[in-house]
Amino acid sequence: MYLGSSVRAGLTQAVTDQDIHQSNQMRHEKTPMHLDNHAGKKRKVDGNMTFIQRWPQFPSRSGIRSASINVVKVDGAAPLNPSNDAGDEHNPKTELKNQNKLFGRNAPNSSQTSQASVSCMLEEKWYTSPELFNEKGCTFASNIYSLGVLLFELLGSFDSGRSLAAAMLDLRHRILPPSFLSENPKEAGFCLWLLHPEPSLRPSTSEILQSEFLSGIQELSGGELLPSIIEDDEESELLLYFLTLLDEKKQKDVSNLVGQIQCIEADIQEVEKRRKKKSVVLSSLPQESLTGSGSKYTHRGSASLDMFSKGTPLSDTETRLMSNIGQLENAYFSMRSNIKLSDSDFTTQRDGELLNSRENWSTMGTEDKSDPADRLGGFFDGLCKYARYSKFKVRGILRNGEFSNSGNVICSLSFDRDEDYLAAGGVSKKIKIFEFQALFNDSVDIHYPVVEMSNKSKLSCICWNSYIRNYLASTDYDGIVKLWDASTGQEFCHFIEHSERAWSVDFSRIDPMKIASGSDDHLVKLWSINEKNSLCTIRNDANVCCVQFSAHSTHLLSFSTADYKTYCYDLRNVSTPWCILAGHEKAVSYARFLDAGTLVSASTDNTLKIWDLKKTSSNCLSRDACILTLRGHKNEKNFVGLSVADGYITCGSETNEVFAYYKSLPMPITAHKFGSIDPITGKETEDGNGQFVSSVCWRQKSNMVVAANSSGCIKLLQMV
Repeated sequence: MYLGSSVRAGLTQAVTDQDIHQSNQMRHEKTPMHLDNHAGKKRKVDGNMTFIQRWPQFPSRSGIRSASINVVKVDGAAPLNPSNDAGDEHNPKTELKNQNKLFGRNAPNSSQTSQASVSCMLEEKWYTSPELFNEKGCTFASNIYSLGVLLFELLGSFDSGRSLAAAMLDLRHRILPPSFLSENPKEAGFCLWLLHPEPSLRPSTSEILQSEFLSGIQELSGGELLPSIIEDDEESELLLYFLTLLDEKKQKDVSNLVGQIQCIEADIQEVEKRRKKKSVVLSSLPQESLTGSGSKYTHRGSASLDMFSKGTPLSDTETRLMSNIGQLENAYFSMRSNIKLSDSDFTTQRDGELLNSRENWSTMGTEDKSDPADRLGGFFDGLCKYARYSKFKVRGILRNGEFSNSGNVICSLSFDRDEDYLAAGGVSKKIKIFEFQALFNDSVDIHYPVVEMSNKSKLSCICWNSYIRNYLASTDYDGIVKLWDASTGQEFCHFIEHSERAWSVDFSRIDPMKIASGSDDHLVKLWSINEKNSLCTIRNDANVCCVQFSAHSTHLLSFSTADYKTYCYDLRNVSTPWCILAGHEKAVSYARFLDAGTLVSASTDNTLKIWDLKKTSSNCLSRDACILTLRGHKNEKNFVGLSVADGYITCGSETNEVFAYYKSLPMPITAHKFGSIDPITGKETEDGNGQFVSSVCWRQKSNMVVAANSSGCIKLLQMV
């Protein structure tokens, strides 16, 4: 039941009676009262009118609006305004003021009292049922009517007290605002049921509790009717979930960081121990053996000792290390976390499929003799190799008379067995052989070949035999594999079985009579110098870009393809690949063996990838075998060359540069940029002019690289 607002303590019963008397007089007035009012219920607190917020179960469709109580004028009487305190004895405000004089100074302010009284009377009129207006007495149904008014006021949204008063007046005549009907159709019907003018037709409590409307409230209380509460709940849950995840991540980061710090501290102690042992060894050796030019400590050891010497730090090296600290850190922890497979594991997993005996995996050459299980030593070795060199120094430039010819791209470079001669071949359809020492002669502007051999088609690849000094093999755009005698400058044999352009050819290092070639016809063919027809054919689903024999196994052959993969085959069983290396995102243009168990591939996805063959599998794609990705150069559409020597890797770039890497670190050691040749002066300019490095080749017995670009210029570069 509506009881009205309470009156502030301190008013006497006379004042209260006066309010009630005035209320009874005003209840039957027909003139609309204009009162700016809030849509919600009001209560009296310490003499000031405050607004009760809407229940969250029934949010306003238009937001909450509030307004202050304005002046009220009743039946033409003077407005209830503080400036009009006197002059009208029948003014309710004046009457209350006069009565307050009887009760001392603590009586409530007359303006506040009169405004509260008028508001109470107005609301009491709204909540009064028709039977009470007709003085038929209050029944239970009268309270149900008040409940209907309350529901309407809770759900309604009003711009001002005037609109609220008008809506409440219409409500008595069962007229609902159009906006209320459109926004609350179910609630409107329920309100009209509660507001029925005939008390007997209004619902009872049990009927209300069993009504579809209340059942709908209970069903939807978790979604539509409590959106603000549920939304706040969900936001709190989301925030809690986020903070929990963040806490777990940071705790994990802390744990990882603690573990990394422990690793670093352990390695620092290990380095200190090794330095002390090395100092003891060095102090026991004769002084001249340490300073002699032929000492083994002056090459690898000097770089490592100088780098960690506190007295004479290498500022250039330190600068390079600091600029690449992030990549060095990743390489360090990656290498340290690698778990080496034991020899027995490797024999069980792979040797049974590829090799019958361990002796086929040769340890010949300049292999790294450090213990593979020594992860710190492995990283240290790579760091020393990286720090040993800082740039390329140009030692010679070879230009021929055709540098202005746009079709003079050199596709392939190769040294002979003794590395005294350099062969170059490409789009000019000629194989030119130069004397290596002649490259050092800076006084010569144009170098002429000692031997020149002409081909009918553009050359794609050349390869010198590592055993028969004067034998040279080539492939061309017609798909023909040819054998040349460099001593006479004549072709002495050719093989015609490829149906499309052949991209690559390679002599076996272990069996120099054996040749492999790859072509756009998806075929890899094996040849023998003594046979007219191919010995074997390996079929593939994509163009073959590069072939190479392993220098450490008599039966292992690799080739790269345009389907983003590199294949390794056991030549004793060519029906199925020994392994498939998958991980590049574009065509793989080159594949080279770094050592007995490691291979590097180059792709037009701008990366080089290092593969550990011990981690490969014959029955699936070996994606996890990639142990490092090298980035820095640019290669998106051209063959730019790839060559390796003693763990060092060099490749070309479409930025007209040569890049050098070491196999255990992801960033370049250094790079050298070719300039373009002015066609009039023949001099080199800084502008690359859209050219690219097209071929590179290490001179194995030195730290020198020969590189050629698309203009036909050849440079001899030394890493220093």
